Amino acid sequence: MLLVHEEYQSSFDVAMKCAVECEHCAEACMGNPDMLKCARTCLDCAEICRTICTYMVRGSRFIPNLSKACAEICQACGDECSSHSMEHCQKCAKACCQAVEEYNKIAAVAA
Repeated sequence: MLLVHEEYQSSFDVAMKCAVECEHCAEACMGNPDMLKCARTCLDCAEICRTICTYMVRGSRFIPNLSKACAEICQACGDECSSHSMEHCQKCAKACCQAVEEYNKIAAVAA
């Protein structure tokens, strides 16, 4: 029998990868005044991804609802990062895109 948090292991992995890439991107963009919007969006995205990971560990009943917000924030971050040519932004955009797909699958359960 799977423990509740094991049910979300693959989603957890995607969310943590997104959080890490967002943190790296934010750090790289932070010193450039032209990249503050990107950095701030990445920090918001990293935070929400870490938050849903905590919910997944607990097997919270609110995961499907929270995943809608996560998908929206990751989409915004992915859109922002994909508009920049730097490698760290492109890696972040890719991680965000994967997270959006994962969160939308989870959100569909709540629909």
